[in-house]
Amino acid sequence: MKYTIRILALAATIFTVGACTDLEEELKDSFTEDFDPNNPGVGVTNNVNKAQPNDGLGAAFGRLIGSSAGHGGYFSIQEVSTDEAVITQKGGDWFDGGIWLDMHRHQWQSTHPALNGVWNESYGGINECNRLLADGGLSPAAVAQLKTVRAFFYWRLMDSFGRVKIVTQPGVDAPQVDRVTVFNFIESELLAALPDLPEGRQEYGRVSNLGAQAFLSRLYLNAEVYTGVPRYADAIIAADAVINSGVYSLTPDYADVFAPDNVDDPEHIWVLPYDEATQGGMNFAQMTLHYPSQLTYRLAEQPWNGYSTLEEFYNSYEDGDERKENNFIVGPQYDVNGAPILDLAFDAADPDGAPINYTPAINQLAPNGSRQAGARLGKFSFKLKQRANMDNDYPLFRYAEVLLNKAEAIARLNGNWSDPQALLLVNQVRERAGVDGFAQMDASTFLAERGREMFQESQRRIDLIRFGRWGALWWEKPAHSDTYKNVFPIPNEQINASGGTLTQNPGYN
Repeated sequence: MKYTIRILALAATIFTVGACTDLEEELKDSFTEDFDPNNPGVGVTNNVNKAQPNDGLGAAFGRLIGSSAGHGGYFSIQEVSTDEAVITQKGGDWFDGGIWLDMHRHQWQSTHPALNGVWNESYGGINECNRLLADGGLSPAAVAQLKTVRAFFYWRLMDSFGRVKIVTQPGVDAPQVDRVTVFNFIESELLAALPDLPEGRQEYGRVSNLGAQAFLSRLYLNAEVYTGVPRYADAIIAADAVINSGVYSLTPDYADVFAPDNVDDPEHIWVLPYDEATQGGMNFAQMTLHYPSQLTYRLAEQPWNGYSTLEEFYNSYEDGDERKENNFIVGPQYDVNGAPILDLAFDAADPDGAPINYTPAINQLAPNGSRQAGARLGKFSFKLKQRANMDNDYPLFRYAEVLLNKAEAIARLNGNWSDPQALLLVNQVRERAGVDGFAQMDASTFLAERGREMFQESQRRIDLIRFGRWGALWWEKPAHSDTYKNVFPIPNEQINASGGTLTQNPGYN
């Protein structure tokens, strides 16, 4: 499809975006041409969304919007700490006191602002759930949904920090408890909520009993990490509740699952309904694209040139995999005339010079990472003329993950990664991606496949820990055997404010 877009000329100026110091290019009108952009999603230009239920629960569900798909909070600590996403230091740009370099190298400190942000966001959501529950007058279904949302916030805290406080009443403090206790609380809340949760497909922006089952399948899959006791049979039962319901299915076109008009996608089990006007917070285009890429998509604001993926992760996709084409933006980038878009402040050592060329290879993490190096994050595709806030809904749980959860649980329970049932489930996902099915698998094969499918969905850190690969060597990150880093440190600011009721996780100062 062709679009009329106005090309803009470039001039360098100094600008500050968010927490980082950037060189922004000033853009001025020049001329008009037809243009077929590289990654315009489905070519959507209008806001595509749907009203959420007027059920009084929006304040609690809305707290999940937080930083689930934006910079500086949950998404950042889950992704930048892994082998699939990185923020390089580009001279003085994106240094930010070294906090994102430390996150990549697994050298984070308890003073990291994103860790404190995740803590505050999670407890803010918990407090909202507690307030609504304490106010009373809710139906059993509403109570069950609030408890499921609260359990999800506690899962984020437990998974990220381990030892936290289980607070269930507004204004009432609670002691810090161990990870096993938090796991047991989450499980008990979900199991108790199941009978009262709405059946079948969820209302838009809400959760049904099948969403809770998908949640349980993930919880049980990671139970050995959280408690020391494997629960793979339970993970299979929970996954089967979703699969056998017949409510969800793999969307035929992988790209549609993440597109700007992905409202009510058949694969979505529990989503965050982002909206450019009313539910802002998804900023992937801003986070990943170079400044002149504003011209490619006619963005309302200039991007920040931060996030990219690691070359090895990009190369883990075989050619012909539809996910590779959908998930990343690579190669030379063009203006509406088909001429290269330019970075007038380009690195003198960059062999590409001023023309923007997103190369999978990155020269270095710091201090002078190339301004245009790294395949860019394009999974949640960008619509033309979009604002800084995106319209794409973000799945917390989707059908493909449930299939992979069951496959892994079967393989682990039976001690055979090439179990025929496991292969059948994984190959459903691969077939949708347009690549040949596996005849056999091992743990490494499966982990790589899960990574390819779940890229940019805040699952990679969890998966690497479960597979014992968290301390492995990867690009610009040394190997380590520090198992205490399986959880992040309790934020120093929270410990100082707790009056002695919070203590630091072992291994951290």
